[in-house]
Amino acid sequence: MKKTKTIFANNAMIKRQWYRIDADGIVLGRLATRVANYLRGKQKTLFTPQTDCGDYIVVVNAEKVKVTGNKVKDKTYFTHSGFPGGDRLVSFEKLGATQPEKIIRLAVRGMLPHNRLGAKVLTKLKIFRGEPKQYSKIPKLEVE
Repeated sequence: MKKTKTIFANNAMIKRQWYRIDADGIVLGRLATRVANYLRGKQKTLFTPQTDCGDYIVVVNAEKVKVTGNKVKDKTYFTHSGFPGGDRLVSFEKLGATQPEKIIRLAVRGMLPHNRLGAKVLTKLKIFRGEPKQYSKIPKLEVE
């Protein structure tokens, strides 16, 4: 019986592609999981956990993403400056009105590894309000 060797992906083996996702009417969590999987490269046969195998993702119409239940009014985002009394709470509604790109970026970031690899993978995510014309030729990726 012949032993097969495990193949570990490296930068020379990886072929990166660009995908465009229209966030119009898509639930935030479903969008974030699909984006995180493609950024990591989990859909590829050469997936290696310790290597950046993923593709580039462009998310358009970020302001039209939706959430279920009462999250529009109840969901809050917490940050802290590190100083006493430096905590800030921002509601989903307010953040969606001012920075809808940040909502998607935070959701995807929470689904990636919390280390240097996750930070590197997150740089391949591009998020836009509306639909920029320069990205219209990128193949569209459907999200259920």
